[in-house]
Amino acid sequence: MDDQLVELADAHGVATWYEGSERRRVEVPADVVVSVLAKLGVKADTPEAIREALAEVKRDELPPTIVLRAGETRPLPTTATIRTEDGRTIQTDEVPGDLPLGWHTLTTGDREITLVVAPKSLPEPPRTWGWMLQLYAMHSRDSWGVGDLADLRDFVTWSRETGAGVVLLNPMHAVAPVHPIQPSPYSPSSRRHTNPVYIRVTDTREYLEADDATKAAVDALKPDQATELIDYDQVWDANIAALELLKPKERREGDDFATYCALAEKHGADYREWPEELRHPDNPAVQEQADPDRVSFHAWLQELCDRQLEAARQAADDMTVGIVHDLPVGVDPGGADAWALQDVLAPGVTVGAPPDAFNQQGQNWSLPPWHPRKLAEAGYKPYRDLLRAVFRHSQGLRIDHIAGLWRLWWIPAGDARKGTYVRYDAEAMTGILALEAHRANAVVIGEDLGTVEPVVTETLHANNMLSSAVLWFERDDDGAMLPQQEWPERAAASISTHDLPTAAGFLRSEHVRVRAELNVLAGDVDAEYAQAAKERRELQAVLDLDESAAEEDVIIAMHALLAGTPCRLVLASPYDVIGETRQPNLPGTVDEYPNWRIPFPTNLAAFMADPRVRRAVDTIGRR
Repeated sequence: MDDQLVELADAHGVATWYEGSERRRVEVPADVVVSVLAKLGVKADTPEAIREALAEVKRDELPPTIVLRAGETRPLPTTATIRTEDGRTIQTDEVPGDLPLGWHTLTTGDREITLVVAPKSLPEPPRTWGWMLQLYAMHSRDSWGVGDLADLRDFVTWSRETGAGVVLLNPMHAVAPVHPIQPSPYSPSSRRHTNPVYIRVTDTREYLEADDATKAAVDALKPDQATELIDYDQVWDANIAALELLKPKERREGDDFATYCALAEKHGADYREWPEELRHPDNPAVQEQADPDRVSFHAWLQELCDRQLEAARQAADDMTVGIVHDLPVGVDPGGADAWALQDVLAPGVTVGAPPDAFNQQGQNWSLPPWHPRKLAEAGYKPYRDLLRAVFRHSQGLRIDHIAGLWRLWWIPAGDARKGTYVRYDAEAMTGILALEAHRANAVVIGEDLGTVEPVVTETLHANNMLSSAVLWFERDDDGAMLPQQEWPERAAASISTHDLPTAAGFLRSEHVRVRAELNVLAGDVDAEYAQAAKERRELQAVLDLDESAAEEDVIIAMHALLAGTPCRLVLASPYDVIGETRQPNLPGTVDEYPNWRIPFPTNLAAFMADPRVRRAVDTIGRR
C-alpha cells in the first residue's frame, strides 16, 4: 500500500492492517481503506487527493474536546478561560489539576472547547450475585404476551427477598411504532428511549382511575397468551389500542423521538425513505407536518415507561447493586436516533466484525457508527446524553461489545469481509463513561468476549469496571478450562450469554443439532458433535463429576463453580436453572431461528416456586 495512503489513514484512525483470529496479521486492501476514508469525509481516490488530504490534516495543539482524569493537568498553548460547570471562571495557561469533576468549557481565542474532568476510577464494585433476565420472555398471568415492567418490579422484589443483589436486563430500548415490530433488543430505533411494549397497561394511573366501561374495554383487548412464539405485532397492537382509550386530553410536548414516531406512523419506519423535506429534524417541514396529537401520544407513552421503570428501580434500592440495563452497539440505520443524531453518525456505513474461524464471512450488524471527529466536535454530548438516559432508571450498565469504545469494524459496502477498523478516542469514551457512572453511583460491565485487544480488559479493570467471564470461554493458553480460583476478580461471571448455548443445551449438544439442521455450522457436523462431547468431558472433570451425573446436578455444580470464583458479580440465568435447552438468539440466523421470540416455558409465579430455582439460589447464596 502507498506510504502516503498509510499515513493519511493513520491520521484519521483507519487501520491498514489488523491482528485477526489466531493472532495473524491481516492486510486491509487499499480500496477498502479509500472507501472508509470517504465515509469519514476524506477523499483519497487519487494520489493528488491523498496529498491534498494530508496537507489538510489538522495538527491542532488542542482537540475539540479534552477529557482528563481528576488531578491531571494539561499545558495550554496560550492563556485561556475555563468556565466550570458550577459557573466559576478561571484565567489560566494550563488546565489545573484541582478542577472539580464535571463538564466545563475552555475558551481560547474564538474557540470553545469542551473540557471534561472524570474520576480516576469508579469505586470498587461490591461482590454479590443475581440474575440476567430476558424480560420479554418472562411473562406472568397479568402481562399481555410479553414480560412487562410490572413483572420486572415483581421479579426484582422476589430477587431481593431471596438474597440476590443484582438483576441484569436485556436492552429495553424503543422500536419504530409500525409493523413489523422489531423483535431484536439489539437493533433498536432509539437507545435513548424505552419500548412501550413493556408498559403494564393495567398498572397505569390512567387505567386505575378510569370508569368501569373504559376498564372493561381495555380488559377486552388483552391478547392470547397461549402462543408458541411471542407475537410482537399482536402485543403492540393490543397495548397501543388500550392506551389510546386511556390517553389524557391535555397535550404533552414531545422531543425528537416523539416527533419521529408521529412521522413514522404516516411515512414508515425508515426516515431515509420519507419525503426529502422530512429527512432532517431541523427542517421546518418537520414541525409543520408532525401531527401534534400523535407527538403528544408518543411523549405520554415515554412518560408511562419512565413511571414504571422508576417503580422497578425503587424496588431494587435495597439491593447490593440493583438493576443493570444493557446498551447495544448501535441503532437501526433508518430509525429515530439515526434520524435525530445523523450529524454525528457516519453516513452510508455499518459496523460488525471481521471474518474469523466461526464466522468466515464476517458479521454485518447493520448499525451505523458514531463519526469519531464529529462526535468530538459535538463535545461528546450525544454520547453523554445517551449514558444519562440509561442511567436514569438503573444502578448499573452493561455495554455490549465494549471494544467499540476503542475501535469498530466499519463496513462501507455491505460485505463484512471488505471492512477495516476505525479508531475512537478511548480515553475520552472511557473517561466520560466513568464520569457518568460515578454520578449515577452505578457499576459498569463491559462485554469483552471474542477477539479483543488486551488494553480493553486492562482499562476496564483499572477503572474498577467489570469485564465478562463466561464458563465456556475461561481457559488457559493451552485451551484447558480454568480452575475457579484463577478466574478474574473484576468480572461478571456467568455460565452462558443470550448468544450461546444454555446449560442444558450445552449438555445435550442442542447447539450443534440446531445449527446443523439450519445449515449454519462452520465445520463438519460429526466433528462438531465430537468437539461438544470433548468439552462436556472437560467440564465434568473441572466440576469433579462423572459422566453419569444427573443433568440437574451438573447444572447446580456449574453455578457452585461460578459462586466459588473471585468474580465480583455472579449472574445466573433462569434458562439455565430450569433446564431450558433453547437459547434466546442464534447468531448467523435471521428468520431461520425464532430469535428473541421464545417465551419462557413457565410463568413468573411458577418459576419463583420451582424447587430447582430454590436449589440454585441456596447453592449460590451459601458461597
